[in-house]
Amino acid sequence: MAQLKLQAAHGTSVCASLFGPPWGGLMPKPSTSGIMNRQNNHELIVSGIHLELTPSLKTFVREKVDRLFRHEEHIVRLRVELEFDPKEEMGSRFKAKGHIIIHGPAMNAVVASDDCHKAVALLTDKLDRMLRRRSRLFKVKRKHPHPVEFDVALPKAMGAI
Repeated sequence: MAQLKLQAAHGTSVCASLFGPPWGGLMPKPSTSGIMNRQNNHELIVSGIHLELTPSLKTFVREKVDRLFRHEEHIVRLRVELEFDPKEEMGSRFKAKGHIIIHGPAMNAVVASDDCHKAVALLTDKLDRMLRRRSRLFKVKRKHPHPVEFDVALPKAMGAI
């Protein structure tokens, strides 16, 4: 972005963008609510198997998956595969598969439904439950430490001389 350095009347210099704010312009000020040091390095991969991905379907998946990224900031990559199998029975023709790459063990979930949008909604609910369970287990483990047994006797601390 091009910037212009301006000299103010009382000797201070000011950097101003040629194309709008920082912040005296037409665009709204960015929100600073939420986590300040959050990195948005999330990667979303949406693929279709025997199914053409329309822009509206991709947008629907992105909107639903944003909830997962908001709830868990440690997600590195999320892959969603939408599959259509015409040979399956009517209630489970559409399958949505979700693979979350996160710091720690990866998470996988599969949901089948009669509608593609419904399968995506059920998949995001299932992945959200899995992430909440993972978070809750980490909190329990952190708050309730367990004693550790050593096979070797530890040396005694020396008192002040």
